[in-house]
Amino acid sequence: MTPQDTARRVTRRRARTRANLLDAAFAVFAAKGFGRVSIEEVCEAAGYSRGAFYSNFATLDELFFALYRDRADLIAAQVADALAQDGPGLDVQAAVERVTEVLLLDVDWLLVKTDFLVHAARDPAVAQALLDHRARLRAAVADRLSRARGHTALPAVLGDAEGAAHAVVAAYDGVTTQLLLDRDVDAARTWLGQLLTALLTDGSGTPE
Repeated sequence: MTPQDTARRVTRRRARTRANLLDAAFAVFAAKGFGRVSIEEVCEAAGYSRGAFYSNFATLDELFFALYRDRADLIAAQVADALAQDGPGLDVQAAVERVTEVLLLDVDWLLVKTDFLVHAARDPAVAQALLDHRARLRAAVADRLSRARGHTALPAVLGDAEGAAHAVVAAYDGVTTQLLLDRDVDAARTWLGQLLTALLTDGSGTPE
């Protein structure tokens, strides 16, 4: 085996270890909350030693930040993909159904995201990561709505596509707060679908 082959194997193993630590941390954070989790608990859940942890992350905060960033990037990409499936016009009801499926299926993610929000409220640097994620979500929505202009009308009260995107994200925030309390995913998905349809159309499901 060449030195290059050995280096590639080490790189793959380290990437696999990092991914396993992040997956284990996600489960532990969702179950117990960020402030109640120790490095030892994450290592135990992942089946690794503290040495494996410290070869990938300097602190639990760094791991939490990486976990949030990875999941947030994935969800922003899923939203963009869900909105890219129509032609020039926007089938509002179909797009809403796809987006609510992406955004509402994972209550554990909402628990972790809420922990991150509380953490960010006390740390401006962390807050910027959350603001960046929200900006990516809004950009994905605004880009799709902009491309639909001339084909699908939006209610004038929302202003431009950016204003409509802000309204969509705000609606999501409100519905997911209720979801965290009652854990009724089906009801939350239905309510968000109705709310987004009302926001983006005349309320009947038929674009203006």
